[in-house]
Amino acid sequence: MLKKYNIKTDKEGLYNITSYVRQTLNESGVESGIAVIFCPHTTAAITINENADPDVQTDLLFALDKTYPDRPQFRHMEGNSAAHLKSSCVGASETVIIEDGTLLLGTWQGIYFAEFDGPRTRSFYVKIVKG
Repeated sequence: MLKKYNIKTDKEGLYNITSYVRQTLNESGVESGIAVIFCPHTTAAITINENADPDVQTDLLFALDKTYPDRPQFRHMEGNSAAHLKSSCVGASETVIIEDGTLLLGTWQGIYFAEFDGPRTRSFYVKIVKG
C-alpha cells in the first residue's frame, strides 16, 4: 500500500508524522513487514528522533544550522544551499519494521518530516510492504 500525504510547513521545523504512518499501517491491515517513509524533496528530509521532549527538536535544528550555515561562497542561485546540505545529511527516507500490526519504534521515538527551506506545501509517501 502506498499513500501520499501533504503537509504545510514553516521556514524550518520538524513535524511529527508518526500518526500518518500509523494510519497508513492500520488501513493496510499488514501484520508483519516494513514501512518506508520517503520525502521527494531536496531541501527537506525524514528522520526518527525523540518525541517526548520538544527541546530535542529545537536542539537538532540549532545544531544543523551551526553545522551547515548559509555562506556567501555558495554558488547555487536559489540561495538555499544550506537547506540542500541539511537534507542530504539527514536523508530522504526511513524504514521501520512492522510486527504484530505495530511499528517497532522505541519508547521515545517519533517519525519526523524535516523542513529546511519553507514555508512550503510539501508531500511525503508512506509505503507499507507485507513481509
